[in-house]
Amino acid sequence: MWGSIVSEWASLLLRWLHVVAAIGWIGSSFYFIHLDLSLKPNADLPDGVQGEAWQVHGGGFYRIMKYLVAPSQMPEELTWFKWEAYTTWLSGFALMVVVYYLEADLFLVDKSILDLTPVQAGLFSLSSLALAWLLYEVACRTRLAQRELGFAIGGYLFLVALTFAFTHVLSGRGAFNQIAAIIGTIMVANVFAVIIPNQKKIVAALIAGQAPDPKLGKTSKERSVHNNYLTLPVVVLMISNHYPLLYATRFNWIIVAIILALGPVIRHFFNERHAGRKSPWWVWGVAAAGAIAILLLSAAGPREVKTGALSAQPTLAAVEEIVMSRCSMCHAAEPVWAGIVTAPKGILLDGPESIHRNIRLIGRVAAWSNAMPPGNITEMTSEERAILAAYISEQAR
Repeated sequence: MWGSIVSEWASLLLRWLHVVAAIGWIGSSFYFIHLDLSLKPNADLPDGVQGEAWQVHGGGFYRIMKYLVAPSQMPEELTWFKWEAYTTWLSGFALMVVVYYLEADLFLVDKSILDLTPVQAGLFSLSSLALAWLLYEVACRTRLAQRELGFAIGGYLFLVALTFAFTHVLSGRGAFNQIAAIIGTIMVANVFAVIIPNQKKIVAALIAGQAPDPKLGKTSKERSVHNNYLTLPVVVLMISNHYPLLYATRFNWIIVAIILALGPVIRHFFNERHAGRKSPWWVWGVAAAGAIAILLLSAAGPREVKTGALSAQPTLAAVEEIVMSRCSMCHAAEPVWAGIVTAPKGILLDGPESIHRNIRLIGRVAAWSNAMPPGNITEMTSEERAILAAYISEQAR
């Protein structure tokens, strides 16, 4: 019992920290991108200043100036923005260990996709995380990185290919979390391995009375732009574990491909507005079309779809038998599954009344998707899922 309690509280505290740190990181990132794009030149500005912006907030006015490389002298006080990013990744990785690695048989492995042991799944996750970042870093140091459109298309196809591979190795939920973790790792590594070190080199040059290398600021800016366009997709993917119709349906990897495309498109709208250019209103038409496409794809059902007519008309008794044999060992007043001391999310499915009360939820997680049982650990068959779906559809008429 205590192991379960400690795991639950660790998950809660780490998730809380992760969300708060991410708010700080994403908020400051969005603010500085907006600030960069809104800077205006002025003849009265000091030498080396790219532009200024006047802003009002909290009852006061702010005049903000940005030096293209650095001021001629080092200021006495300097605020660094880095721990928001570091804390986001460290808490996220710790949360990944608690939820996905320690509970790999439930959330990372789906034996109907590939029969992996928890250790094998964890090693695959860790190695792919490191390898994907290394490949990105190598690509950033090639000439391709100087061609923004080509680099963006190549990066997009790279992430989609990874997603397709992950959905054929890990569970749907595990695959979505893995691609989100890779994007998040790339973003934090940009801060840790490029942006902050370059800024420290600029500071060191100022202290030494030398002129900083302008390439350092340019490279940091490029990585910051990458992070800007990756932010919206990674947020959606991180919260997708609450939405089984996204990760546990037949075309889940295509859904990720659409999300990876829509995020940068939406950011483009705000970047253009912040730069004072004409608003690209067409973006919202594309976003709406993408959302409709995701809606239709999520309705395709789980990967293993039962085709043809059922052998018999589905009945409540048949539904009860399926739920009792596949779900009630966890979703009961006194669960009998090892390590589970209370019904997940307080949902009881150990009697006809409770099954009927939660029938639509059962449909969402076990009929129209294969999110439950997690990792299909109780081996619910495609025919059983079809019986659930047919019964629920009949009741809705």
